[in-house]
Amino acid sequence: MKMRSAIIVGATGLVGSELLKLLCESDEYISITAITRRKLEYEHPKLTVKIRSFDELGEQDFDFAHELYCCLGTTMKKAGSRSEFEKVDFEYPLQIASLAKKRGIMHFIVISAMSANETSSVYYSRVKGKLEKELTALELPQLSIIRPSLLVGDRYEFRFGEKMGEYILKVVNPILIGPLKKFRSIEGKQVALAMKVIALHGKKTPVSIYESWELAKLEMPQPEQVVEEPISREQLFNWDKKIKEEPLPLDEEVVFNKSKFREIKEDND
Repeated sequence: MKMRSAIIVGATGLVGSELLKLLCESDEYISITAITRRKLEYEHPKLTVKIRSFDELGEQDFDFAHELYCCLGTTMKKAGSRSEFEKVDFEYPLQIASLAKKRGIMHFIVISAMSANETSSVYYSRVKGKLEKELTALELPQLSIIRPSLLVGDRYEFRFGEKMGEYILKVVNPILIGPLKKFRSIEGKQVALAMKVIALHGKKTPVSIYESWELAKLEMPQPEQVVEEPISREQLFNWDKKIKEEPLPLDEEVVFNKSKFREIKEDND
């Protein structure tokens, strides 16, 4: 089995923290590096944490890795202004993707949004759509865009609006069927699992987009079990074949040499 290495940027968020634990406890990964702006509470022998200012990131901060998972994201309320929001949700991911390409990292996996559209009238969706367009223009070796719907799960910080939306969607989810199924909320743990599955078993096209309903279905494939056919009695006791087979020659070192034995005997006498 090929052992892999990964870099996670945004390991303190809902999906990033789940992904960090998942990869560290995975048999497929031998080394995980988290680039973060603050110290992590989680520790693991496979984990290396690099505390960095994202405004000062350079090539030297990125070692080789098979995948770089970008889980950065904020809210307008937390960012405080549009310029700060765009810095986290647009500028940093684009800068990190460019550095990853320079360092020879072959697969960039980024969290976007279900509503991403650069022509949207909604500011949040427009920023996410702009990010997807600019990342595609970078012509990365491989780009996987993750588009979850509303993320649910335990966050480090309380977000009232998202908690209200989470509660409402938990009630509404069962009746969202058919074309409306794509609006179902999705667990952060499931998105993290889906990102790992995409890294190991996903599409191999240069640019792939995964919608929320696809993410909800992804799971690690079960290892194939090799079933050995039982040996029949006829094969086990095929005496005719054994008789016809010529006996293998004995190693000359173990063949009894009478003349040599006689010489040794005479010398001893």
